[in-house]
Amino acid sequence: MAGRLDGKVALVTGAASGIGRATALTFAREGAKLVIADMNADGGQQTVHMITENGGAATFIQVNVTQATEVEAMISQTVETYGRLDCAHNNAGVGSRPRVLLHELPEESWNHVIDINLKGVWLCMKYEITQMLQQGGGAIVNTASIMGLVGSWSRSGAYNASKHGVVGLTKTAALEYAQSGIRVNAVCPGYIQTPLIEQTLSANPDMEAQIVARHPIGRMGKPEEIAESVAWLCSDAASFVTGHTMTVDGGYVAQ
Repeated sequence: MAGRLDGKVALVTGAASGIGRATALTFAREGAKLVIADMNADGGQQTVHMITENGGAATFIQVNVTQATEVEAMISQTVETYGRLDCAHNNAGVGSRPRVLLHELPEESWNHVIDINLKGVWLCMKYEITQMLQQGGGAIVNTASIMGLVGSWSRSGAYNASKHGVVGLTKTAALEYAQSGIRVNAVCPGYIQTPLIEQTLSANPDMEAQIVARHPIGRMGKPEEIAESVAWLCSDAASFVTGHTMTVDGGYVAQ
């Protein structure tokens, strides 16, 4: 039985761990050939190995998504390897560091978060869309966040701003390319059990109970639950879906 992405070529940034890795594994299981992109070479190669040892096709590209030349080269290498690009999950991102009030946030910290989380998504879309226009279509899913839909008490102003930006960028691109066969959507995860959140909780263990309590479903999410949503949005089953921000958040923003 063919998978939902059988024969497709998919690119996943930030695929060395967490949501990106889970998405790459789900894409492979659904029949896609993968390009694994990340700054973390060891983690990226591990993701490749997890795919290829189960009979899938995957290759790793080390990339800094804030650098246009590297992003352009990533897309070129994808096409050289597999001939096209059908699906892209722009997932690479960072959290806010340090977690301080807005007026205390250093300018370099603001720039770092915005560069990776927002500029990085724009650069990836810029070159992905260029390729998809040449081949007649494709599907893009950007990782935003519930913090791209609501405000936050968590002292993460740069992160919230970046993710609100991703939501706006997604909707604008969806409208600009709707008649070109390119669908652009975003997934907005709640708090997910990833290395990023684990780092935060290790430094602030009292936060876990507070975070869980804000999810009506009574727990944090799993990377695989986000991956399933991304795979559906990239599949032909979602052919009439574009400009959508899909919340996968255990009811967080419904309150």
